Amino acid sequence: MAKTNYSYEKRARELEKEKKKEEKRKKKQAQNSDETQEETLPPSES
Repeated sequence: MAKTNYSYEKRARELEKEKKKEEKRKKKQAQNSDETQEETLPPSES
């Protein structure tokens, strides 16, 4: 009977977590850049 490869499953979970973290980081960065653009635009228009 074959032995289960737990290290492969663990690595797959770790990669999935990293991917989610990266997506969250990009989303936050995009949101922050939008906010900073909104803050800088009104004074320059006035």
